Amino acid sequence: MCFNSKQKLKEIDNYSSALFKISHALRQNLSVVTSLDPAFCSSRGLTCDRVEMKTPQINRGAPVSMLLLLLLLTGVCIDGYKPVIIVHGIFDGPKQFKTLSMYITKVHPGTEVSVIDLYDNMASLKPLWRQVRDFGKAVDSIMQKAPDGVHLLCFSQGGLICRALLATLPDHNVHSFISLSSPQAGQYGDTDYLKWVFPDCMKKTVFRICYNRFGQKVSICDYWNDPHQRSRFLQSNSFLVMINGERPHSNMKVWRENFLRIKKLVLIGGPDDGVITPWQSSHFGFYNNTENIIEMRNQDFYRNDTFGLKTLDARGDVSVCVHSGVKHVQWHSNFTVFRSCIEKWLT
Repeated sequence: MCFNSKQKLKEIDNYSSALFKISHALRQNLSVVTSLDPAFCSSRGLTCDRVEMKTPQINRGAPVSMLLLLLLLTGVCIDGYKPVIIVHGIFDGPKQFKTLSMYITKVHPGTEVSVIDLYDNMASLKPLWRQVRDFGKAVDSIMQKAPDGVHLLCFSQGGLICRALLATLPDHNVHSFISLSSPQAGQYGDTDYLKWVFPDCMKKTVFRICYNRFGQKVSICDYWNDPHQRSRFLQSNSFLVMINGERPHSNMKVWRENFLRIKKLVLIGGPDDGVITPWQSSHFGFYNNTENIIEMRNQDFYRNDTFGLKTLDARGDVSVCVHSGVKHVQWHSNFTVFRSCIEKWLT
């Protein structure tokens, strides 16, 4: 049996009553079966095992404290945490998230952590809508086993996959959606990641590859947002403009309602990331056509509330966390980031 600081005197009294009944029976060599009230436990989010003890013949002089110790080892109460689902980013896989999983289970013992093993490494370049479909199936199967809800923690490109599946999954039960260094407003920059995908291209020419139906079959093109080619982006992109509601479509209302089912949106990023460009994209900020930053609340998709971001913000359910000195590949292994930006949203 374990207690935590949140339990009140009433709970202690409830346990004391059960202890007294069994202690009295032990003194009388009686058989006893007792349990804690299920309604009492469930109302506090507790799982309480039934305490059942048929009293053996014992030495009447045995200290009651020893008997109570045995009882304490018999009855168990566990304060439950919602399952955490982790979706990796581009060129990643489950092995990169062992440290983050360890952090979660260390501070919240007993938490079920699932790192979805799909589209790992080079397979992460597959079209994002295909990934959304398959990640959605995996997430849904976990949610079906968690009636009290789950938390979704998504890194880098995975943050966009998660936002799309939150829009397209009806009746999802995601409480916290934690977007960890994810290009939520798009990507536009000469980074090592770009060179790996398009080694002969600079950022100013990538649109020639990305803004056609063939380019849209490469994941990075699905959120490549060239601020100097705005009209082509709006016309040719088949992913980011859709989940942002920047190009009208028949599912906009339903997708917005689905997205607004979350209880908290947590946006994490920082100026030394080195990959997400501009880094403010992790907080829905982005370049205008002169490459000056337009912050989230001045973006058209926010002002027009096309996918529910403004409503979520008005509810007080958008949390922004900025950390300097963190490189892109370090976000999921940095304990300071975990403690200050992530831990409190995983209860």
